[in-house]
Amino acid sequence: MMKKFTPIFILLLFVGIITSIFFSLASGKRMIVVKDGNLKQLPIEMEVGIYQDSDCGMVIDELKDASQVIIKSGKTWFFHDHGGFVKWLEDKEFRESAKIWVMSRDTKRWIDAKEAFYSLRDETPMGYGFGAYEKKADEFVDFDTMRLRVLRGETLQNPAIRKQLLGR
Repeated sequence: MMKKFTPIFILLLFVGIITSIFFSLASGKRMIVVKDGNLKQLPIEMEVGIYQDSDCGMVIDELKDASQVIIKSGKTWFFHDHGGFVKWLEDKEFRESAKIWVMSRDTKRWIDAKEAFYSLRDETPMGYGFGAYEKKADEFVDFDTMRLRVLRGETLQNPAIRKQLLGR
C-alpha cells in the first residue's frame, strides 16, 4: 500500500518546494510587469532587474533590446526582445493605436518603433535577431517587415532562417 503512495508523496513534496521557492522570490523583490499613469505615452526610464517582460515573464536584465508598449489609458508594458512585443501585441484590440518605443542599439536612446530600422542578425535575449537602430544600414528592414517576419516565424529562432542569414 505504501509503495502506491510514495510517487504521489514525492510529487507533492516537489511541487511544495517549488511553490515555496517561487513565493519567496516573488515576495523578496517586487517586479514591474505593467505600469499605469503614463498618459503622455513617453518611454519610462527603466532600470535593469526591476522590470519583467510581459511576453515571456523573464526579468529584463539589459536594455539594449528593450521595448515598451503604451496605450492611451497610460498603461505601459515592458519587453526585453522586440520579437516578444510583436507576438504579444498581435491579438490586442489596441494593436494599431499603441505607442511603441524601442531602445536603439546605435544611439542608445528610446526611439519610435515604427520609425526604427531593424537588423536581422543581432543576438537578442529571446533569439529573434531584430536589433533596433535609429540610422539605416544595408540589409536593415523597416518596422512592418520586422513585424511580418516575426509573425511568420522568419527569425533567428528558426534553424532554416538562422542558417540562411548566419551560415550556421
